[in-house]
Amino acid sequence: MITPLPPDQYRHRFDTTLVDCMSTRDLKPLEEIVGQKRALGALTLGLNIGEKGFNIYVSGLHGTGRKTAVKKFLAEFAKTRPQGHDWIYVNNFTNPYEPNAILLPPGMGKEFRDDMAAFIEEAKRFIPKVFESEDYFNRRDAAIREIEEEKARLLSHIDEVAKEKGFVIQSGPQGLLTTPLKENGEPYLQEEFVVLPPEVRAEYEKRKDELMAELRNTFRQVRDQDQKGGEVIGQLNQEVVLAAIGHRVAALKDKYEGIDEIHTYIDAVQKDIVENLIQFMPEAAQQQLPPQFQNPLFRELALRKYEVNVIVDNTANGGAPVVFEQNPSYQNLFGKIEKEVQYGVVATDFTMIRPGSIHKANGGFLVMLVEDLFRNQFSWDGLKTALKTGEVVVEEPGERMGFISTKGIKPEPIPLSLKVVLIGTPEIYQILTTGDPDFSGFFKVRADFDTVMDRTEENVRNYASFICGLCEEYDLRHLDPSGVARVIEYGSRLADDQNKLTTRFSRVADIIREASYYAGVDGEEYTSDRHIMKAIEEKIYRSNLIQEKVQEYITKGIFLIDTEGETVGQVNGLSVMGFGDIAFGRPSRVTASIGIGRGGIIDIEREAAMGGPTHTKGVLILSGYLNATYAQDKPLSLSARLVFEQSYGGVDGDSASSTELYSIISALSGLPINQAIAVTGSVNQKGEVQAIGGVNEKLEGYYEVCKAKGFTGKQGAMIPASNVQNLMLKDEIIEAAKEGMFTLYPVATINEGIEVLTGVKAGERRPDGTFEEGTVNYLVDRRLREMAETMKEYRVAD
Repeated sequence: MITPLPPDQYRHRFDTTLVDCMSTRDLKPLEEIVGQKRALGALTLGLNIGEKGFNIYVSGLHGTGRKTAVKKFLAEFAKTRPQGHDWIYVNNFTNPYEPNAILLPPGMGKEFRDDMAAFIEEAKRFIPKVFESEDYFNRRDAAIREIEEEKARLLSHIDEVAKEKGFVIQSGPQGLLTTPLKENGEPYLQEEFVVLPPEVRAEYEKRKDELMAELRNTFRQVRDQDQKGGEVIGQLNQEVVLAAIGHRVAALKDKYEGIDEIHTYIDAVQKDIVENLIQFMPEAAQQQLPPQFQNPLFRELALRKYEVNVIVDNTANGGAPVVFEQNPSYQNLFGKIEKEVQYGVVATDFTMIRPGSIHKANGGFLVMLVEDLFRNQFSWDGLKTALKTGEVVVEEPGERMGFISTKGIKPEPIPLSLKVVLIGTPEIYQILTTGDPDFSGFFKVRADFDTVMDRTEENVRNYASFICGLCEEYDLRHLDPSGVARVIEYGSRLADDQNKLTTRFSRVADIIREASYYAGVDGEEYTSDRHIMKAIEEKIYRSNLIQEKVQEYITKGIFLIDTEGETVGQVNGLSVMGFGDIAFGRPSRVTASIGIGRGGIIDIEREAAMGGPTHTKGVLILSGYLNATYAQDKPLSLSARLVFEQSYGGVDGDSASSTELYSIISALSGLPINQAIAVTGSVNQKGEVQAIGGVNEKLEGYYEVCKAKGFTGKQGAMIPASNVQNLMLKDEIIEAAKEGMFTLYPVATINEGIEVLTGVKAGERRPDGTFEEGTVNYLVDRRLREMAETMKEYRVAD
């Protein structure tokens, strides 16, 4: 017979004497990442390889500290990398619709912006003063004096020619008038001129035509002189302005020596200022502009083209930039071009270009949660395009997709050099790998975060240091040795392994925070084990309403579960129900009915479309076991029906396959099964009992049912022997086991299990193929032989 499991194996307790401190206050906070050697190696590799495509996908379940670990790792790693550069956008004076992007050393972007702003402010002050100075007027008068003299000579000459022709030139409402003169030099009146003899008028008309030809020639020369005068004035103005701002331009160029693009830009600014002096002229000169352009606001808008738009500033970074984008929408990632209404018209320019996270992370690292990335339309395709082309373009998503055709600015693309770190789950990684052919090419490194780590002395010390750091960071009460021990045990419980600890630190931290609150309520200086236990129990209590209802129904007999007595073909199976943040065990009655026939084992759950594929597989395995064990010398003339009684929500999983097999064996042998012992475990075709999940929840669920219905001293459960290492049961069960009220039986085979349930020896097959008389297998084999003979006789009679 199987020996019951000793109570000291129900839980792997932690010795409080191993906590070498009075409290976690005496420890040093944890600075390194614990239990993730594989992931850290992948991160190190991915971050150090500079080749294209070696971006990183951090894979792990929520709560394993993926994000915190990546933050901490990148914060230290970035300090060893070169500082990121600044990027600015400036006006393209050749084509304002395509602003230029300029790369600058770290911190120089804001400095250049301020220098340019100061330069333009000086130009706004000095240029008007230059044109109002006496020196400028003197030079201007000197420059145009010769031209004015030449114009006066031309006008004097045309007057003389007019007199010679017998005309005088006068100004009238309709322009210049040529009036004929009398012999005494007086002009003719209109009525006098018309009465002149025709031959005299004809002579005047002839001389007038000659005069008009000369007049046109003269005024053409006058216009040439005016144009020459404008050119002279323009040249003078340029010389004056260059003299006024030249030393400041030279100072700017000297300051930014070695940056060719800055020099080119400064030259373009200087040229534009000289060509558009009216923007800087005194108010009187502004009157020459159209009325709508005389508004001071318009003048400010006109001068905006000389501004510098700093889109990336790495002044404060001590190393490479690290950007965590919490909302990776397309505009948050790749920037946007804002618009404003100017005089009733929607307009934009290079000063309204806004950077995205990818700009800020350029030269460093961009980190995103992959779930957030895929919630935003266009972001994933945009990211792939940027990684593929090696440059980032600021544009509207609609423009990118061809939905917007209105004319706007197209900023110069910025070269891209960064590492992208995506944080997600293994399931999403699988989907991307199989569903997106580009993904593997862009994310060649996978950093896997495990959910558990070995429960070694080193990792236990790290756990204690983690607790210390948590208490320091959030101002919690420190834990005494008993509290630390209880947290270590809770870590093993979450890992479902006596020799492992969970790395889902968020769940552990939540318990410590809650326990600190209870310690404060009790007025304790330190959090102890009872506060940790209270936090765990209260967390369960807040979520286990359904579990209590199920237990209540079992106690009232609504759900039929026997915890004492013996019944043929009936076993208490253990299953787990999950509801979000809680999972609990629920015992279910499994029954089998046997009859003669060729139907084999019929799964009623499957027939009712309530059984999952894994459960169906487990049932089919039972047929394999029965054939291998009993049908070597006779046909299996069996029709058995299996069902989970009072199961209305569907059944899946193979953890009840051994339970179902025990019920069939009991029904065939006629031996009753002890209803005080519940069963869990899967089985293979060789009759080996295999490990299952949720063993702690299953056992605690059945224990609560036994407790509610009353202990008899015979109750317990049978589990796979390979699940003993997963036991981390609560103290109450351990105490009940020590008092002989609840017993666990670890079994490795079906034969071992049936002996526990029936109290009858299973029986091994003898060399002649028969089983020892009186054993369970003998009774089953005899019953199957009888069924085969009956089936044969029936067929003959038929």
